[in-house]
Amino acid sequence: MSDYAGDFLREVEARVEEGEWVKMCMQCGVCAGSCPFGEHWEHSPQKIFMMIRAGKREEVLTSDSMWMCTSCYNCVVRCPRELPITQIMHGLATYAERLGLAPKMQPTRRFSLVFWNNCTKTGRVNELKLVMQVYFRNGFIAGLKEAWNMRRVGLGLLLAKRMNPFELFLPHRCKDQKGIQAMLKKAYEIEDRKRGFDS
Repeated sequence: MSDYAGDFLREVEARVEEGEWVKMCMQCGVCAGSCPFGEHWEHSPQKIFMMIRAGKREEVLTSDSMWMCTSCYNCVVRCPRELPITQIMHGLATYAERLGLAPKMQPTRRFSLVFWNNCTKTGRVNELKLVMQVYFRNGFIAGLKEAWNMRRVGLGLLLAKRMNPFELFLPHRCKDQKGIQAMLKKAYEIEDRKRGFDS
């Protein structure tokens, strides 16, 4: 076990968004009590911060707890020290993903990756393609069952003109796709420099 200002804490401070705030947590538990997913957490934010300070690197980075955050910001609003808890949890998830340590089958992680790839490819979300990828993530039969279960919702979206079946093959795209890709590339470069990653 590392000391209070151990190697993993310093790593989180340097490499995780808003990670420098972790040491300010006073372990009051308000974040855990404020979270709508509180009873479903493997480790609450409070416990994650304690584990970081205790040097439990692998246990933290392989946990699915960071992926449970829904960005409701209840914890941030109620934290007596005004810690950016939501940003830290998302930062830890991103860092774990980057290191290849994130739990592969965690549903929120899988959805996050599908969503991100969907919207960054053309510059906007293709809702129909996103739904299809989510429904069929566990195979063709599972996808058909999920689609059948949601048929009334799908019909309602079609009737309300909120879903276009042709968009699966002819998606709407932003006009300046090269500009969007250049913007994302620059953002990655800035983040890499800021967090000390090699290009």
